[in-house]
Amino acid sequence: MTSSSSPSQDTQRAAHSYADGLRADALMEEDVAWSHTIDEERDGDQFDRSERAALRRVAGLSTELEDVTEVEYRQLRLERVVLVGVWTTGTALDAENSLAELAALAETAGAFVLDGLVQRRDKPDAATFIGSGKAQELRDIVLESGADTVICDGELSPGQLIALEDVVKVKVIDRTALILDIFAQHAKSREGKAQVALAQMQYMLPRLRGWGQSLSRQMGGGKGGGLATRGPGETKIETDRRRIREKMAKMRREIAEMKTGREIKRQERKRHKVPSVAIAGYTNAGKSSLLNRLTGAGVLVENALFATLDPTVRRAETPSGRLYTLADTVGFVRHLPHHLVEAFRSTMEEVGESDLIIHVVDGSHPAPEEQLAAVREVITDIGATAVPEIVVINKADAADPLTLQRLLRIEKRSIAVSARTGEGIAELLALIDDELPRPSVEVEALVPYTHGKLVARAHTEGEVISAEHLVEGTLLKARVHEELAAELAPYVPTPAA
Repeated sequence: MTSSSSPSQDTQRAAHSYADGLRADALMEEDVAWSHTIDEERDGDQFDRSERAALRRVAGLSTELEDVTEVEYRQLRLERVVLVGVWTTGTALDAENSLAELAALAETAGAFVLDGLVQRRDKPDAATFIGSGKAQELRDIVLESGADTVICDGELSPGQLIALEDVVKVKVIDRTALILDIFAQHAKSREGKAQVALAQMQYMLPRLRGWGQSLSRQMGGGKGGGLATRGPGETKIETDRRRIREKMAKMRREIAEMKTGREIKRQERKRHKVPSVAIAGYTNAGKSSLLNRLTGAGVLVENALFATLDPTVRRAETPSGRLYTLADTVGFVRHLPHHLVEAFRSTMEEVGESDLIIHVVDGSHPAPEEQLAAVREVITDIGATAVPEIVVINKADAADPLTLQRLLRIEKRSIAVSARTGEGIAELLALIDDELPRPSVEVEALVPYTHGKLVARAHTEGEVISAEHLVEGTLLKARVHEELAAELAPYVPTPAA
């Protein structure tokens, strides 16, 4: 890692040592992250893993074809990137962790990280993000390492992107564009693809560039020219912006229609009084692994940031036999682009509409408290602060015991588990059973055998305390919601005079 206070010799040394040092420490090797012998029973066959690996960018190959017969076998060239960040607040360790996360994002997108550069400033430079002197130093690092892309740890304005590219002479992207690229690679459902496309268009609209014919005026309307062609016409770049706005409006309508379908399913679950639990947490904290451990859902598990984007809802059962739904949501990250928060708002509503939030945090992460704060910031943005929360400290088998003790002491409603080994899962299920809302009415009814559906509903929608089969019917004692209590009322035994 290099910084603005280091001499140029240190910068050159860091360029060679970065690949063996910090890089993407947040990601493990693929064979360590998932094992057929260890994890297949919990996570299923994971067919999507080989499909996703086949689409990865491969070093040494390019998109230029020498023979047309190669078209089916071409692969994207592996991008070689240099990271750059601005350290404005916090400690040096915070800046290192932020750049390490950016490296993990870059590797998830398929890039190869060569070097990292951090500058200490009060605020980012308005022109080039890192200042003219640091931009020239970045240019030297790019030339020395042979990088073809620079990734900035922050969201750059259109002017900053252009000015920095003019100095370093290679492609420059920011953190937001990188996350959008990962989302575009990993989205599989129709709704997920539409949400990513909307976020990309929102990001691209103010960053359209024009030169040459893009800035030329278009001819006016009318048949054959004439009077209708007078005046300054619309430039091509203005036409492009208008078309993007029209596509965005169409995409919002489509997402709204998909949202209606999901709301109908949610209302059906509410009508049957089925409690809902939402799994939320930082990306790569182990949410999908926990969902597989609790329900056997077989959701894709990969040691990468934003490995799964599409929400998954599965049916689960508490140790006492109560049914509930468990929903896996998109992961969060520090400085989550507001384009994504807005585009995925309908999906994130699963968190706000739930009865309980399981907030998963990576116990082996260097700064788990920062993960908790970043997720709670997004939960606040979507208006879900009133929903009860259980903090689940995952990866307890790999975490530092002192870190676990500190988190368990700070977070009052928390539990340490390991989705990989199964440690603490039984205790978590018992805690979910205790925290889920319970039916409000306790009834005792002698239900005739001809109305066995009421007994079945008491088991699925309520909490059965006891059930005794008599000659006249089933003597049921249970806690149920008000609607079912009204249906059971005719069968409540009257007290003897």
